[in-house]
Amino acid sequence: MMRRLALITIIGAAVGLSGCENVRQQFGLSKTAPDEFKVVSRAPLTVPPNFALRPPEPGATRPQEGTTRDQARQTVFRISDNKQQSVDAVIPDDGRSKGERALLMEAGVEKADPKIRQLVNEETNQIDEASKSLIDELVFWRKDEPPGEVINAGEESRRLREAQALGEPVTGKDAPIIERRQKGLLEGIF
Repeated sequence: MMRRLALITIIGAAVGLSGCENVRQQFGLSKTAPDEFKVVSRAPLTVPPNFALRPPEPGATRPQEGTTRDQARQTVFRISDNKQQSVDAVIPDDGRSKGERALLMEAGVEKADPKIRQLVNEETNQIDEASKSLIDELVFWRKDEPPGEVINAGEESRRLREAQALGEPVTGKDAPIIERRQKGLLEGIF
């Protein structure tokens, strides 16, 4: 009986501890992904065109890679060996730094349509006009009620004074009657 109790306790502790992250790492049961920031890409191996070159020194930078500063500059600004046009020739100096103008040139600012805002507004207005009737139908789903009869304020005032002077009820003959239509079952909810 004691052995069974000890065995059950050990199995329970093992199952309970297997859920803990630290224990799983200690026993090598958890997966560890490589750190993407520690992975460094190297330039492909190539045979140099000149076989008389000296072998590279250990720890020296590779000539095809350049420095990390050059790599960063090439990546950010997409600088290539063949320059197409200078920044000053494409974008005039209007108070921006040369780096800002180079960034604008790489983004293709000089090729942008100057009337793009008007074009976008026209296209948006065309789409809005096409969908306006559907929106109006959905939002204003009730038909407008036809106007009732128009009451002349002067004549109505005279009629009320005469009815009061004669002691008659104001809801007597010639009194305007307002007839409201009955609401539907779900009409008051929306």
